[in-house]
Amino acid sequence: MKPFLTAYWKNLLMFNYEIEPSVLYPYLPKRTELDFWNNTCYVSLVGFMFLNTRIKGISVPYYRNFEEFNLRFYVRFKDKELWKRGVVFIKEIVPKRMISFIANTFYGEHYLYVPMKNSLKENDDSLEIKYEWLFAKQWNFIKAVADKKSFMAAANSEEEFITEHYWGYTKLSEALTSEYRVTHPAWNIHKVNSFELQCNVAAMYGEKFQDYLVKPRSVFMADGSEIAVMNKSIIVV
Repeated sequence: MKPFLTAYWKNLLMFNYEIEPSVLYPYLPKRTELDFWNNTCYVSLVGFMFLNTRIKGISVPYYRNFEEFNLRFYVRFKDKELWKRGVVFIKEIVPKRMISFIANTFYGEHYLYVPMKNSLKENDDSLEIKYEWLFAKQWNFIKAVADKKSFMAAANSEEEFITEHYWGYTKLSEALTSEYRVTHPAWNIHKVNSFELQCNVAAMYGEKFQDYLVKPRSVFMADGSEIAVMNKSIIVV
């Protein structure tokens, strides 16, 4: 089966926060349940680069390379005897109107178009990365300085839990859930030595997230890889 979308995801900055599970229940798709690591419920703010993007194998000029910033949480779905681990996106922002339209129309996602920019500075032993977006007439940003050297995430580690969810689930209605697979190899991890986030949380996500997206439990960077997003299917209740 040919994928719906292919791209290269690069330099994924991941700010990970503990959150009260009840905050996420309104966003939880039917037949999925929250996925925990060490009895902790996580949400993540993630900034990264979309590169060499192709839709149905077609590369569209001016839509190949762009930034994305999203807020996501982690779920699992039992398909017969198999547990599938996935993510649910609360909001995804991109600087391309067509990408936002396609994702919202064909996948029922919650994309928002806003102006964005990024910067990357490579030093001998470190990477300085920054993603910025304009929201409510204010420039917000996520940035970090990470080790240039990377490592494989340890088995059953927090890094493995955050990065290795290979399914996407979307709440289409109270009764309908869509499912799609995202394929990619395991990513290497870069240790983050300093970081900063400026985000109008209340305006972007609502006041109920404001008390939780304050101090992250962890921050790291994944190097990324080629990815493929497969066509969606509808989970029948």
